[in-house]
Amino acid sequence: QVQLVESGGGLVQAGGSLRLSCAASGTSFSSTMMGWHRQAPGKQREFVAVITSAGRTSYADSVKGRFTVSRDNAKNTVYLQMNSLKPEDTAVYYCRQGNIWGQGTQVTVSS
Repeated sequence: QVQLVESGGGLVQAGGSLRLSCAASGTSFSSTMMGWHRQAPGKQREFVAVITSAGRTSYADSVKGRFTVSRDNAKNTVYLQMNSLKPEDTAVYYCRQGNIWGQGTQVTVSS
């Protein structure tokens, strides 16, 4: 079965950077689209970024220019590089493949 495991979250000051990783297993990783979503306290889960099997990317307007999604098919891993972080980026970040979700990793940005 497909499993997604996120890592790399933590506490960072505003303006700082973090890189999230999502390791996939049990899937034909290189042929699948991978996405990142996030959920802040009291809010609905929202789209952050996606990368296709061909490497095309798309971002939410709120993170465009600050976040970069990438993938390493040899490692079955997708990454989310987050720069110029803002307090409003605080959320649990989830990796997604189709209807499969990871457990999430907490990102907290202090002002």
